[in-house]
Amino acid sequence: MDEPSKPSWFERLGALLSPEPETRDELLDILQGAYQHNLLDADALAMIEGVLQVSEIQVRDIMIPRAQMDMIDIDDTPDEFIPSAIEAAHSRFPVFDKNKDDIIGILLAKDLLRYYTEPSFHVREMLRPAVFIPESKRLNVLLKEFRASRNHMAIVVDEYGGVAGLVTIEDVLEQIVGDIEDEYDFDDAEDSIIPDKFGKFRVKATTEIADFNAFMQSKLDETDFDTIAGLVINRFGHLPKRGEAIAFDGFKFEILRADSRRVHMLLIEKSAQQPLL
Repeated sequence: MDEPSKPSWFERLGALLSPEPETRDELLDILQGAYQHNLLDADALAMIEGVLQVSEIQVRDIMIPRAQMDMIDIDDTPDEFIPSAIEAAHSRFPVFDKNKDDIIGILLAKDLLRYYTEPSFHVREMLRPAVFIPESKRLNVLLKEFRASRNHMAIVVDEYGGVAGLVTIEDVLEQIVGDIEDEYDFDDAEDSIIPDKFGKFRVKATTEIADFNAFMQSKLDETDFDTIAGLVINRFGHLPKRGEAIAFDGFKFEILRADSRRVHMLLIEKSAQQPLL
């Protein structure tokens, strides 16, 4: 007699889902149970939870604030803005005319290559249309629009029509799949702390406090937390959003990149009372 075949992954998950959940919380509890029974691994569970969350998160929760946007003035010549564009290392730049509330288009970094090959290069002719969205737009709706229009960036406007920030398709996808490497990420472990020309430091949230202390010749407390993110989140008392800042132990810690689940990158500078060594 043939031995009965083992139930498939879908069959086991289906059995776990019976009876069907009636609320989102019940569904999350079932998914947690599936994880505990080794039907889902941690990454799969995190992504499913992320998919459920995007319908509740608004653009204002993840956007890059206006103060941190790298923009180009249409009146500047390429020789004037290309050095800063290279330093920022983004693939797209909003371009404004007269003031930063008047975004007239998006300039792709790759289009700047034409400046070196075409004598008649004009920035206005290179601009792509800018997409404007309200702060209250839900991420699941925005993701659908990004896919349909093939846009990768949208300008976020407030209730008065002023520019509040920007959001990219990468920002939305990170709510589902977690951190995606970009221009702020470093390939090597030893490159977790990168100084800039302004005397500040871009630091990975996962940088160990011991490594930070060794690099900065500082004495941040290593007793209760292993990473910079753990220490900073504890001082905030909540999971901080991008743009939030706090100062303690001779340093100012600003959240450079974060999502609804974790901090990814910080901008750190020494206080005036603790000059650079």
